[in-house]
Amino acid sequence: MINISVNSNIVSVKENTNLRYWLEQNGYKMDFIAVEIGGEIVKKQDWDSFLLRDGLSIEIVEFVGGG
Repeated sequence: MINISVNSNIVSVKENTNLRYWLEQNGYKMDFIAVEIGGEIVKKQDWDSFLLRDGLSIEIVEFVGGG
């Protein structure tokens, strides 16, 4: 297991987990989020190949509509 920080919360994740799989398993709606790692936005097209690593700090922003 590895530890990552997601929106300032420490989370344990199995090694060799890709970003898309982790997001899906944690209930995120893929069309309504942006993911920042190390100050850079990770493009959705790269989520499948982006492997989570110990010590990563991830910020996930969810877009909400309203009126």
